[in-house]
Amino acid sequence: MADHLEASVTLPSDPASVFAARAYVVGTLAEWGLPEGTEVSDTVRLIISELATNAVQHTFGQSPTFTVDVQLDRDERLRIGVTDSHPRLPRRLPAAVQQDNGRGMVIIRWLTAECGGRLRIRPTREGGKTISIELPWAVPVQPMTTAGQQEP
Repeated sequence: MADHLEASVTLPSDPASVFAARAYVVGTLAEWGLPEGTEVSDTVRLIISELATNAVQHTFGQSPTFTVDVQLDRDERLRIGVTDSHPRLPRRLPAAVQQDNGRGMVIIRWLTAECGGRLRIRPTREGGKTISIELPWAVPVQPMTTAGQQEP
């Protein structure tokens, strides 16, 4: 595989774009050798869902689009970032047990750490922000079954 692969898509800040972002990232990773249905693929699917949802819901109409960037370096590190043009950085909110929302960044941070990765939040030169994750690239040798076990 190449030393560096990257892909990017810009989508409208619309709820339907969350599905499009998820499908784009999962499809790109499948092309790069990470089959759908693996634990890593499912984790990335959830992370990108949360990142895209935040870009749509928390920009309050001030970011008409958001961009998803996917990069793979030397078959070692996977980076996925979501950039929007809203200047406010995410902040930790108290999440009561009965709340239906407000835990997206907590979920992203936890899933990223569980995979041995890290989360970054950076302002952009244009006044927006990029929230990105970096994970070790771990392609399973054999496909996983629906029960989560590797096939013989």
